[in-house]
Amino acid sequence: MVQSKAASSSGAREAWRRRVADRGLGLLGVVCMGAGLALIAGFALGFLQGVQAQDRLSAQWRQLLTEKPPPLASNSVDPSLLKPVGGVDFAIRVPRLGYYAAVKEGIEQTILYSGPGHYPETAWPGQSGTIGVAAHNVYWIQFPTLGKGDEVDLETRYGTYRYAVTGSRIVNPSDRSVLVQTRGRRLTLTTCWPVWAGAFATKRFVIFAGQIDPSPPPPGAA
Repeated sequence: MVQSKAASSSGAREAWRRRVADRGLGLLGVVCMGAGLALIAGFALGFLQGVQAQDRLSAQWRQLLTEKPPPLASNSVDPSLLKPVGGVDFAIRVPRLGYYAAVKEGIEQTILYSGPGHYPETAWPGQSGTIGVAAHNVYWIQFPTLGKGDEVDLETRYGTYRYAVTGSRIVNPSDRSVLVQTRGRRLTLTTCWPVWAGAFATKRFVIFAGQIDPSPPPPGAA
């Protein structure tokens, strides 16, 4: 009789422990789900705000070029023009994708938050060397569809420079060889890879292009 009561009491305690554990796991699941939804909502809000900021900046740049139409692009550029105006260096246009965005100076997160940025150590449109432009993958999610021959325009206050895609590859984030300065006139675009992975991307997707208009100087020239 005593043993029966003890067993019954032990079983009741074990059942109570299981109920507590189940409730704890259920609560943990709710908390995790809530945290995940909050993270997604925060990302969506940040992305929306970034797009809106990019749209405003691009509209301001378009207005500037409308009020002061740039001349025909030249392979000789006045150095005094190689600086940001209104926070913008130049704009990038990809006709095949219907893409247009103002490009700011720098690649800090605060800059890339609202669109593409120009690698400060690289050349400017119209200069000899490699121009480097970076953007978050959420903004350039269509860029991996670009292939050889697709055109990319860089619109500056001193003219529009056109480049044709020559190739692409996936590299480690630490690989800076893709930005090496050359004697030619080249454009390098970088974004995180996979493009669908957002902040969890572990590689870089790089697009290479060469200037086609105006026709670059022959090798050995400026």
